[in-house]
Amino acid sequence: MVKNGIMNFFSQDNFDRLQSIMYRKHATKGDFLFREGDLADRLYYVIHGGVRITKLSETGKSFILYLHQTGDLFGQIDPFQNSQQSFSAEVTEDCEFGVIQRKDLEVLLWQHGDLAIEFMKWMGLMHRMTETKFRDLMMYGKPGALCSLLIRLSNSYGVPKGDHIHINYKINNSEMADMIGATRESVNRMLSEMKKEDAVVFDHGEIIIKNATYLRDICHCENCPAEICRM
Repeated sequence: MVKNGIMNFFSQDNFDRLQSIMYRKHATKGDFLFREGDLADRLYYVIHGGVRITKLSETGKSFILYLHQTGDLFGQIDPFQNSQQSFSAEVTEDCEFGVIQRKDLEVLLWQHGDLAIEFMKWMGLMHRMTETKFRDLMMYGKPGALCSLLIRLSNSYGVPKGDHIHINYKINNSEMADMIGATRESVNRMLSEMKKEDAVVFDHGEIIIKNATYLRDICHCENCPAEICRM
């Protein structure tokens, strides 16, 4: 289970520098921190709470791309040039977060070369995460995308219990459908097939993975690091 967020990528000294330019804000469930088309001039650090990143298709369907949790840093920002948000950020549970403005970040990057390097590594990771999610959607069909989603959920919210992994995150079939570009009915059918194969079971709304190898085979898992294979 990935819990450390950006502390996997920034040293304590550089994290303290980032914290020094954050200003704290609160948001309640259902609020939007930004929407597609807004000016992309800041980053957001989740102090506690949850945020999901969504993308609208041309037909108006919403895709869920990321589920951010405590310790995550997110937001589209291009240092030293203007750009627009490509996604929207919706608060999924009451949230406290730190906001980093681009102009303040630019000063730190100029002043601290080691921070600039770590920041570039973090941006590279975020791009890799997005690429692998689009790969899941395009390369191995809906079953592969759903299996990959379950693996990502287990890496982000999974709690090992014996030989099984309990996903400690409440998610319904409609939300999973929005994450893989499928219908709720098709997700129902695929999950029923996984239950028949004894790979996945459900207990009071909680997803339990019994056979992760089965899921990895269907999605042609490339054994990416947990920092990438996550929500």
